[in-house]
Amino acid sequence: MTARPKRNYDITALQRGLKLLNLFSESPRGLTAKQVAASSRLPVSTVHRFLANLVTAGFLNRDLEGTHHLGIACFAIGQAAAGQLDIRRLSLPHLRELNQQTRETIHLTVRHGMSAVYVEKLDSPEPLRIHSRIGASVPLYCTAVGKVMLAFMPADEQDHVLSQLELKRLTPNTAGSLQELKAELFRVRKNGYASDLEEHELHIRCVAAPIWDHTGSVQSSVSITAPSLRMPVARLRQLAPLIQTAGLQISAELGYQPAGLRSRSSVEGRDGKTALQLARMAV
Repeated sequence: MTARPKRNYDITALQRGLKLLNLFSESPRGLTAKQVAASSRLPVSTVHRFLANLVTAGFLNRDLEGTHHLGIACFAIGQAAAGQLDIRRLSLPHLRELNQQTRETIHLTVRHGMSAVYVEKLDSPEPLRIHSRIGASVPLYCTAVGKVMLAFMPADEQDHVLSQLELKRLTPNTAGSLQELKAELFRVRKNGYASDLEEHELHIRCVAAPIWDHTGSVQSSVSITAPSLRMPVARLRQLAPLIQTAGLQISAELGYQPAGLRSRSSVEGRDGKTALQLARMAV
């Protein structure tokens, strides 16, 4: 039986219009019709027609000098898209891969006030497992998932949050002073990942990486958790690149642009390596 050829649903005019609109996302100062024509290699007369329709529909604004900028319709659609992103759904393939690679418990957490809340969990297949549950909250200051969120906050927000924290020594390894915590957060930001060496619970260790959203903010994190007997410090460091890579991949799913990473963290180096490359190399 002869297979039917696949239908081609491409609409040339629509494809051109979308490509033209996309040019403005990379041009914060706006573009004139002449500049758009040069970038798209379309006749100026054709570009004028497209731009006029996009202005009428609210996707572009045109100022008195003839420069076009993204319009309110683009903003409205962007906000709606951001609101419809489901971090659990988008993260799940990456969490499953981590779970299979490491055979340890994987958590996805989001920040809620002064706590980090587990929103997804994949159990270790090993007989000895971590007892945690979706919906449970843990402190920011003594967990890997929380420290990584604290570390990548803007400085003013971090100062505000730290001033409200009530530090309690939950184990002998818990940071007991603000100075000690700040030093730890500096290391987390420098390394690009956080660790919990029995600071929240004895005999439990964890390594976590940040997840950036489409605004470049870190409001969630991903982690690998294991009993300390299966997670010596050497193994924790070996797993760090895996968790960093997963965090960056989930960030990309959420619409995060890597360019923002260069101004927010030290994960990307000065030698031009990409954030993902350095995440894989990190120890």
